[in-house]
Amino acid sequence: QVQLIESGGGLVQPGGSRELSCTVSGLTFGNYVAGWFRQAPGKEREFVAAVSTGGGYKITTDSVKGRFTISRDNDKNTVYLQMNSLRPEDTAVYYCAAGGSLVSNPRQYSFWGQGTQVTVSS
Repeated sequence: QVQLIESGGGLVQPGGSRELSCTVSGLTFGNYVAGWFRQAPGKEREFVAAVSTGGGYKITTDSVKGRFTISRDNDKNTVYLQMNSLRPEDTAVYYCAAGGSLVSNPRQYSFWGQGTQVTVSS
C-alpha cells in the first residue's frame, strides 16, 4: 500500500518560514519524481514545485521562486518544501505527490498525500 504522509503545516505569520515534509512508503521512492501542490479555498489545485528522482533537477512555479525550495532525501524516503517569506496568499492545503515525469501537470502524478494545512496570518 502506497502512502504519502505530509507534516509540518500550521499557522505562521506573514514573513515567516515553515518546512513541510512528506514521507513516502510502499514504493521505491528514488524511482519517482516528487512534487508539491497546493489548493486554496475555492480555487483549483496548483503546482508549486517538483524535484527529479536524484534531486539534481527542480522546477518551481513563478509565484514562489526565490521563496520556496524543494529537496529530497532518498535514504529517508522524504521530500521537503522549505517555505520562506510567507504571504497570506500562500494559505492553502499543501499536497505532496509522486509521479513519473518532472512536470507541473498534476495528472502526471500517480500518488498523493492527504494534505497539510498552511495558514499565513497575523
